[in-house]
Amino acid sequence: MQTWAILIAGAAAAGWVDAMIGGGGLILIPLILAVLPGLPPAVALATNKLAAVSGTASAAVTMVRNVPVNRRLLLGYVPLAAVCSGGGALVAALLSKEVMRPVVIVLMIFAGVFVALRPSFGKGESLAVPGRTRQMLTLLGIGGIAFYDGIFGPGTGMFLIMLFTGVLSQNFLASTALTKVVNTATNLGALAVFALHGHVWWELGLGLAVANVIGAQIGARTVLGGGAKLIRIALLTMVVVMSVYLSWQQWG
Repeated sequence: MQTWAILIAGAAAAGWVDAMIGGGGLILIPLILAVLPGLPPAVALATNKLAAVSGTASAAVTMVRNVPVNRRLLLGYVPLAAVCSGGGALVAALLSKEVMRPVVIVLMIFAGVFVALRPSFGKGESLAVPGRTRQMLTLLGIGGIAFYDGIFGPGTGMFLIMLFTGVLSQNFLASTALTKVVNTATNLGALAVFALHGHVWWELGLGLAVANVIGAQIGARTVLGGGAKLIRIALLTMVVVMSVYLSWQQWG
């Protein structure tokens, strides 16, 4: 019972963080491995995906219902994200995470500095369908980020928010709503691959999913209440936390 209580509390906290800006896996995956030390890492990752996809999907529904977004933009994004994430999960074992971490750290710091030095970034109001060039750049970006999510994952939500804000000229709130939908698709793609390989602990994952949904709903409402200013602060905070965490993993 104590183990379940710790995991459920962690899943709820992860759902809240994930709905805010992404990165809930940084909480739940280490917690699962710490509380259940005999569990294979692949099972922990797969079970986390089951919880994460549930929370992210619930946050996506809440965000899209309350934030004006151009839903036509999502028609091509969702299947592309799911397929590319599944492809990334298939080749995850072939790529060294020690090589990827420094690249991700540099990209995160660059994104954080850019946001910090551009106070107007994320305050646009465009809901128009973008031109062909921007659409192609967005599709390429989504494909690359989704593939990365299937392989490694940290920072996926932040990178998607930067993509939608920078390329599609959306405000932070609209970008976050779009991100939740696309991130749901990337989680589903990776989860499908994990499930086919028998890595998902369904009983544990479904229990954690309930708590993750509760946390995600609180997180989504926190974002809606705080608006673009809160997302900006959360994004910059996540850059610092994740850069330190990944640096510790790489060189600590």
